[in-house]
Order: sequence, then C-alpha cells, then structure tokens
Amino acid sequence: MKKNLNNWKLWLVVSLTLGLAPFVPEPHIFGKVRWIMGGAVGMQALDWFDFVQHGFPFVLLGRGLFVNFILNNEITQADTKK
Repeated sequence: MKKNLNNWKLWLVVSLTLGLAPFVPEPHIFGKVRWIMGGAVGMQALDWFDFVQHGFPFVLLGRGLFVNFILNNEITQADTKK
C-alpha cells in the first residue's frame, strides 16, 4: 500500500485521467477552480465534493514527487556525509 502511495508515476497517470476528466469542453477541475476563485457563488455541497474528488489525485501526485525527490535526496545526502 505504501509503495503505491509513494508511486509518483501512478499518481501522474491518475491525475491526467481522473483529475482532468471530463476533458471537453475544458477539464472539469479548471472550471471548479475558476468558480472558487470567482467567489464560489452558488456552489453546493456536491460541487465541493466534486472539487475534492477531482483535486485529490493532484495532492497525491505532489506528495509522491515530494517523497521521491526531496526526501530521498535529503536522506541520500545525509548518508554520504557520514
């Protein structure tokens, strides 16, 4: 489970498919972000849930990139200094 949670390649694919779906006329998450930046007037609970559902793959992608490239780099540098 933890291996999949840290797999940034998996989360990249999930972000590009589920995170951006539906693609036409524009990616769904872009419309939701634009709506929130405009004040979120008229957003209901289902719209917020939809935003979280489409945005969460991007959060996990960011986490995977951070763990694999930032934390692993710091651990490697600490090991070489010893």
